[in-house]
Amino acid sequence: MNKALLNIDYTVDFIADDGALTCGKPGQEIEDRIVSITQEFINQGDYVVFAIDLHTKDDPFHPETKLFPPHNIKNTKGRHLYGKLNDVYQKAQQEQKNIYWMDKTRYSAFAGTDLEIKLRERNINEVHLIGVCTDICILHTAVDAYNKGFKIVIHSSAVASFNPTGHDWALNHFKHSIGATVL
Repeated sequence: MNKALLNIDYTVDFIADDGALTCGKPGQEIEDRIVSITQEFINQGDYVVFAIDLHTKDDPFHPETKLFPPHNIKNTKGRHLYGKLNDVYQKAQQEQKNIYWMDKTRYSAFAGTDLEIKLRERNINEVHLIGVCTDICILHTAVDAYNKGFKIVIHSSAVASFNPTGHDWALNHFKHSIGATVL
């Protein structure tokens, strides 16, 4: 195994119509691709990381507190995986598949986490990114992966944002500035 799937922030708060910081329809439209790609990686025995945003209510020290409404608050339904992805995760977890749930408190899945250690332990040199938001958490994770020397694959049919201009800019940036493969 030399590749991993990073499934980023596909949660109720980011996807559901009533989510606290929702992408709404663009996020909902990629659900089948998110589920399909995740299931494919699980079935192949590849390492699948669920890198999920975690916040505490009214944290005065977190920089996002000033930028966005409260979202993905600890112990709320907003942090649950959205829709059918939750079923895929629960089944894989019960079957003890090669999955890892990882809380993250910054945009990048690498910032302040053990993600790089987990990937290096498994000799993983290629990361595939799916989830939301293309121009925020996907972007920052991809840039960090690039700076750490990982090969990057972005599944354009499985990323979305609440900002269409930012989404398009990020897809272009992945390809032309960090040499990612954009499928």
